[in-house]
Amino acid sequence: MTAAAPFDWYIFGAIALLTLCSLLTRAGYFLFGDHFPLKDSVRRALRYAPTAALIGIVTPELLPWHADVGYVFDIKAVAALIAVLVYMRTRSSLLVIVVGMAAFWILRMLFSGSGSTWPLAQKRMLFTTLWLFYAA
Repeated sequence: MTAAAPFDWYIFGAIALLTLCSLLTRAGYFLFGDHFPLKDSVRRALRYAPTAALIGIVTPELLPWHADVGYVFDIKAVAALIAVLVYMRTRSSLLVIVVGMAAFWILRMLFSGSGSTWPLAQKRMLFTTLWLFYAA
């Protein structure tokens, strides 16, 4: 008979400490925020945190190069540029989502070379998005 796998306290300890650290840093301000007021300069800087996080997530996805291959033309960047131009013109967030996704799907269909082999669900999503764009 073999014994059970050894219990790895190091992994569970690291998870517990990271959980505690996350809890303290996220809930700490809610619990003790009245006792430690933030300066106005810090408050102004924190207004940009959501935008910086979004840019940090989206930008690597849109960059036209990859570590293994180098420069690669990607239609996601073109679709994002179209979405930005639509936002600059209309200032509508919903229209940005609809036009950006429609541009991405249309460009992918045009440049993939296999547009006729799209699954039916993707074709329905494309036409639904185009219909929403037309309705908006």
